[in-house]
Amino acid sequence: MATQTRKRQRLSWRNWAGNQECAPAGIHIPATEDSLAQVVREAAAAGERVKVVGSGHSFTAIALTDGHLVQLDNYQRILKTDSVNGRVTVEAGIKLHRLNEELDRRGLAMPNLGDIDRQSISGAISTATHGTARDLGGIARDVVGLRLIAGDGSIIDCSADENADIFHAARVGVGALGIISTVTLQCVPSFNLHAREVPMDVDDVLAHMDEHIASNDHFEFYWVPGTRWAISKFNNRTDAEGPRRGAWHQFRDDILFSNAAFWVVCRAGRLSPSIIPRVAKIMPNAGATEYVDRSDKVFCTPRHVRFYEMEYEIPFEATKEAFSRVRQYIKRSGLILSFPIEVRFTIGDDIPLSTTYGRRSCYIAVHVYQHTHYQQYFEAVEDIMDDYGGRPHWGKLHFQTAETLAPRYPEWDKFQAVRKTLDSEGRFSNPYLERVLGPIS
Repeated sequence: MATQTRKRQRLSWRNWAGNQECAPAGIHIPATEDSLAQVVREAAAAGERVKVVGSGHSFTAIALTDGHLVQLDNYQRILKTDSVNGRVTVEAGIKLHRLNEELDRRGLAMPNLGDIDRQSISGAISTATHGTARDLGGIARDVVGLRLIAGDGSIIDCSADENADIFHAARVGVGALGIISTVTLQCVPSFNLHAREVPMDVDDVLAHMDEHIASNDHFEFYWVPGTRWAISKFNNRTDAEGPRRGAWHQFRDDILFSNAAFWVVCRAGRLSPSIIPRVAKIMPNAGATEYVDRSDKVFCTPRHVRFYEMEYEIPFEATKEAFSRVRQYIKRSGLILSFPIEVRFTIGDDIPLSTTYGRRSCYIAVHVYQHTHYQQYFEAVEDIMDDYGGRPHWGKLHFQTAETLAPRYPEWDKFQAVRKTLDSEGRFSNPYLERVLGPIS
């Protein structure tokens, strides 16, 4: 079997944020589809469980197991390029930053991306990862084909034309339907973005929010708690060649300010929280930034400061009210927060467990620095989002259960039927999935 397996006595695995850890019975690093399927077949014969991890960027316990853990680090090839139709087929473990480079070499790009590119493609679609856009949705909308390994080790091809019911559900499968082996993506010709990042009064941002969204391809903003400032980001497609950021400005913006200086603030804030409000008031004073670059280099920025995150999708119409309530709660609570609150927007889709199912959406994300207590803050924000039927990002922290989530997804039962068909024995389940999806029945 072409797979590497680590021995039990040395096994442990921890996610990127360091808040989730497990001790699996085996860790497998397959390099071929056959070896990937063999792990599942052997686990099925032994009555054991299997979980797959991409890059470990989920903050939840979605990948934890005491069974067999499969890492996809050696499973990152581009398998096929269809230049006529702008499609590529890739192995499920390919990281987004590597995929972006490979696509650019082929004159292609992803239509939209989130703000980091360290995830695997399978992990990104399985948790409904998204960016922000006036006319676009999450990454899973760009999937046009999948190969899945079911709970018995069989391999299933699915698309809109083949095993369509499985394809319909598996684009956002939260790791519950099987192991994704390959993904076929609908891409677009490569393009540049004109990026503008502007400090603005948050009340002014809200007052003109609809206008900002309507007049820009991609708009989002980050409110700095304890201040009246928001960093607004306006990204638009362009054929212009500049202005360009030089190496120094890119290092200054992405590494020095966004990571190194911010890390110092977070560390100092843990020791002396009173420093955070003073620093927060001067953070936006770095001024506006404007440049042109390749799309993925604008969408994604390095994230070296580790944190915990919760993000909720709510109906677009509730954006201003819900965001204002979060602001009011922070003011009343007296919490001192070092991380901005991120607000983004997408259109809806028809994927059963996609957070944007059936509606135009707003996302509100809250963060705390790694090793910081988050429960009071996150629970309070979740209580607000519950009032709007909010749907939590599947890879980020939340306190929901299957009982509370089922009414928020109109095609919940259809997803559960596919889950039972592909994994009747719970080969891919774990305590997290049993909490948020319930038992297989």
